[in-house]
Amino acid sequence: MASLYEDVRLYRNSREREMYDNLADLYAVVNTLQCLEKAIIKDAVSPKEYDACCEKLLVQYQAAFKQIQDEFQTIEAFMKKYRFDCPLALARIKEGKPIALKDDKNKCIADITSLYITIQDKLRLNYKSTDELQPDLLALLETMNRLSILPPDFEGKTKIQDWLKVFSSMSASDELNDSQVRQLIFDLETGFTGFNKLLYEP
Repeated sequence: MASLYEDVRLYRNSREREMYDNLADLYAVVNTLQCLEKAIIKDAVSPKEYDACCEKLLVQYQAAFKQIQDEFQTIEAFMKKYRFDCPLALARIKEGKPIALKDDKNKCIADITSLYITIQDKLRLNYKSTDELQPDLLALLETMNRLSILPPDFEGKTKIQDWLKVFSSMSASDELNDSQVRQLIFDLETGFTGFNKLLYEP
């Protein structure tokens, strides 16, 4: 019976132990990057702090991933095996640099307008799944965060944050139901109207 109380080890030798340590390091870096991306979306960190932390984490990611390339050819393969869902971190890793947070007013306004229209068009064309809608919603929120004339409590922004929370609990292939689609279209229309009203206020 004493054997029942023995520690269960993932590794049998020093080489396997090193492998699991490397996997843990990569997991920690990617998870931290995911948390940082959420923090900048919520305006919980300043652009200066974000840039410095993001650049550091991307360097750490590159070093950590090199340590496990014999086991995994891509970061997607690693995340799939361990059911590790960090879409914001994955997007930042693929881009290889922090979000451009400089406030270019005219470009931001044009991008926000385009994204509002694009997402509504997709919904009306029966696009309903997470992987079809979440990236554009995320891009819309990130662009709003770069536009300094938008107040932090702008309703259009908080609605997008709410919908991103909905999608975060869904898998890539999960779809919104008809009621959710109708509500999302309504929220986008309301947000776009509010956005235009704010632009033309004296």
